[in-house]
Amino acid sequence: MERDSLFLKGLTGEVVTVKDPNYNEARQEWNRANQKFPLIIVYCERRQDVVNAIHWARKHCVDIRIRSGGHHYEGYSNGDFVLVIDISRLNKLKLDKKKHILEVEAGAKNTEVYDFVGSNGYVFPGGTCPTVGVSGFTLGGGWGFSSRLYGLGCDSLLELELVDYEGRIIKANKNCNADLFWACRGAGGGNFGVVISMTFQLPKPTQRSVTFIRFYYVNTTIAKQIDVMNIWQNWLPKLDKRMTLVTSFYNAENEGLGIFGTGFFYGPSKLAKKILQPFVEIKGFRLNLEESSFLEAVKKVEATYPPFEKFKSTGRFVQRNYTVEELKNIGTSVQSPPDGSVYAAISFYALGGEIKHIDKEETAFYYRDAKYIMGVQSVWIEDKYARDNQEWVRERFEMIKNMTKGSYVNFPISELKNYDKEYFGGNAQRLKRVNQKYDPFNVFRFPQGLK
Repeated sequence: MERDSLFLKGLTGEVVTVKDPNYNEARQEWNRANQKFPLIIVYCERRQDVVNAIHWARKHCVDIRIRSGGHHYEGYSNGDFVLVIDISRLNKLKLDKKKHILEVEAGAKNTEVYDFVGSNGYVFPGGTCPTVGVSGFTLGGGWGFSSRLYGLGCDSLLELELVDYEGRIIKANKNCNADLFWACRGAGGGNFGVVISMTFQLPKPTQRSVTFIRFYYVNTTIAKQIDVMNIWQNWLPKLDKRMTLVTSFYNAENEGLGIFGTGFFYGPSKLAKKILQPFVEIKGFRLNLEESSFLEAVKKVEATYPPFEKFKSTGRFVQRNYTVEELKNIGTSVQSPPDGSVYAAISFYALGGEIKHIDKEETAFYYRDAKYIMGVQSVWIEDKYARDNQEWVRERFEMIKNMTKGSYVNFPISELKNYDKEYFGGNAQRLKRVNQKYDPFNVFRFPQGLK
């Protein structure tokens, strides 16, 4: 015991090791398919805890991982024999109603921010899953149901604070460490240092209601999926920017083939119904529209998420329209799900609107001109089916890779070759230079990190 305390000397906050009874729960992330066994987990409750953890890790030559919500698809916010700096308890929120500015400690989750701003009459362009950390979401760009109207999460960012490899707290905004600020808007979490706070410019509060959209098709077939995909790709370029949707073409264990769409429209339900009219052309269309406050709409989305899942999921950027034959290939890719899959899908996440009005070199998020993100995923319950499901996603990823250009860093896949070029496009070299400047010894290294 005395040897352990000497070894851990210098660490502050709540320190969890393999010998602690809560270790097994503490090491889990949202994607339970990723099972990692860190050496130590430090729950930081003050900024100094982060500083001390970095100093300790460097002194003992232990690799660092940074975790806020624990939602990295490939589990890179955790690792074997590493020190996990968990910032989830750094979650204080502060609102300046005169300037409409939100200050967020970097461990805050989507649901915490939504509750805080929503109860004060504001909206926040965050993500869909309630327990995603706002810092990780923002660092990777940040897509959500408000993105086409208010931009990506990173587009509202005014400033951040970061603890660097030497334990110094650095401030970054457009006027101070501007290169680091540029990089932190789209380069993904885990690089450069440990972000401890973020400041966002909120849209001015309005009394305007949000229409929560859900639609689906009954008696779905492959042909119907292809027809809806074709409507989507022709309808999206002219879509009112107040509407942001994701539409999934899936094969579920208890349902078979299906089509489901969901999202927000910042306007009345009557107009939302009119905008969605092209989808009525395909027989079996069912539509549910609910007008409510922003916070009430967010709560309805949050209620659809389980406490955790086992899955493999990734996403690519779509730059062009597809032929009917290409759409057929996409549609048939979910016709035969892997053994043990309870839900396999190809999903289309709408881009455009305010996202494309920012130049691709103005932030690190490069693929501003893409039409939508095409995601592929499979979810399973029993561990014995993990390999089959992971391989199924990898195979379909290779198919869509040939039809797309660039991968979304917040929907990563570990098998991606030339990942820096794929995630960051023409901004990759500039990001490497920024990383060399702010993390010259590559202290914050992880699989697919900037080198």
